[in-house]
Amino acid sequence: QVQLVESGGGLVQAGGSLRLSCAASGSSFRINAMGWYRQAPGKQRELVATMTRGGTTNYADSVKGRFTISRDNAKNTVYLQMNSLKSEDTAVYYCNVLVFGPPYDYWGQGTQVTVSS
Repeated sequence: QVQLVESGGGLVQAGGSLRLSCAASGSSFRINAMGWYRQAPGKQRELVATMTRGGTTNYADSVKGRFTISRDNAKNTVYLQMNSLKSEDTAVYYCNVLVFGPPYDYWGQGTQVTVSS
C-alpha cells in the first residue's frame, strides 16, 4: 500500500504560479514513476507530467515550457511547478504513483487549481 498526500493547490490569477507537492508513504520502495494528472469539469482525466525513478520526464503538449516536474527520491515526493498559468489550466490535479511488482497505480485525493482570468 502507498499513501499519497497532496498540497499546494489554490486560486491564482492568470500568469501566476503555483507549486504542487505530493508525498508518498507506505511501500514507497516499490515506486517507479510519479506524476500528475488533471481533470477539468466535464472532461476526462488527462496526463500533465510524469517522471520515472531514473528521471525520464513526459509532459502534455499544453504545459510544455510552463510546467516543470521534479522529484526527491529520498523523500518520496514529487513536485509540479506551474508557471504562466492560464484559465484552461483550471482543474483538479491528481498525484499518481506507479509501483513495481506487480504494477499498480495509486492516486491522491486531488487538489483544486483555479486560474482566474
